[in-house]
Amino acid sequence: MKWVNPYLYKKKNSLMPAALNSTQLEILKMFSNEQSEEELQEIKSLLIAYLSNKVVNEADKVSAERQYNSATFESWKHEHFRKTK
Repeated sequence: MKWVNPYLYKKKNSLMPAALNSTQLEILKMFSNEQSEEELQEIKSLLIAYLSNKVVNEADKVSAERQYNSATFESWKHEHFRKTK
């Protein structure tokens, strides 16, 4: 299997450089020194906690805007959401 640089992506049989966004560049700068495996796991946990907190906050916001309550969620348990073709 041919090795492909993970910073490149394939587009119509040609490799194009994948641009990093400003957040990715800043994280690379912050962690340019060697990290231990323990530190890497801690950083991953912090990023996961941060991103999951953003998802929960957004879900709470939508729930409040649409005035969902426990009765709404309870009724969803008994509904059939599968779409037929």
